[in-house]
Amino acid sequence: MTKRVLFIGAGRMAQAIIEGLKDKNDFSIIVANNGNEERLNVIRESYGVVTTKSWKKEVGKADIIFLAMPPNVHESLLLELSGEMNGQLVMTVAAGIGPSFMESMLPDGTPVAWVMPNTAAKLGQSMTMYAPGKWVTEQHIKIIETLISGIGEYERVSEQQIIELTAVTGSAPAFIYRIAEALENIALESGVTPLQARKLVAQMIMGSAEMLKTNANPAALADEVATPGGSTAAGLEVLDTKGLADLMTEAIYACRERAASLT
Repeated sequence: MTKRVLFIGAGRMAQAIIEGLKDKNDFSIIVANNGNEERLNVIRESYGVVTTKSWKKEVGKADIIFLAMPPNVHESLLLELSGEMNGQLVMTVAAGIGPSFMESMLPDGTPVAWVMPNTAAKLGQSMTMYAPGKWVTEQHIKIIETLISGIGEYERVSEQQIIELTAVTGSAPAFIYRIAEALENIALESGVTPLQARKLVAQMIMGSAEMLKTNANPAALADEVATPGGSTAAGLEVLDTKGLADLMTEAIYACRERAASLT
C-alpha cells in the first residue's frame, strides 16, 4: 500500500530525500514549507511532487510526517502538530531534536525518529544515522530505512549515540575538506592545473575510503602504504610527532561542546 509522506520544509536535505525516493513507488509525496512559494514552485517542477501552502490541511491524510525545518522552530511546530495527530510516524532531520524531545511534545504513543544525514546526501552518498523512539515498530523501521536508503548508507543507533557521533559523521567531512585543500595546494606547487590537483586528491581520498570499506584496520592500511624507513614512514612520523590523533580528538570534542551549547 502506498504511504503518503508530508514534508514540512523544502530545503536541501528535504530535496535530497525526495530525490532519493523518485524510483520508489511505495510513497506519494506532498511538500509544504514556511510560506516560501518560490521554493515550492521549484520543488514541484524539479521533482514532480504535489506542494501545498498549508501543511495543516494535509496532516490528517498523511501516514508519515517528515520535519525538515530548523531546530529553533521545532518546539512551536510540534505544538501545532500535536493537535492534528492521529498516529502518524513523525521524523526529523533537525540537529538536537531527538526522540525523547519529540515524544514529550506529541501525543502519547506517537512513533518518532531522529534522522541525521550529512551533506553528501545530495549525491546519494550520505552516512546517515537514525534513532527510533520507544513507540516505533519493526514496520516503522522498514519505512524509515526505505525513506533514507536513497541518500546513501545508514545505521540504526541510539539517541545518545547520535549526539556523540554527529561530530564524526556530520562535522568531520569539513575536516577532510581542509586536508584536501592543503593537499591540493601542495600539488599545485608541482605545476599541475587546479583541475588536475583536484582530481588527484579527490580520487586518492575516494580510493582510500574504498579501502576502509573493506573493513581493514586503518593502522594496517597505513602500514601497507608505508615501507619501514621509507618516504611514507617519514611523513607518518611527522603526523605522529605533531599529535594528529590528539588534534582530531580535540576537534571532535569541540564540535560536541558547541552542539551541546546550542540545544
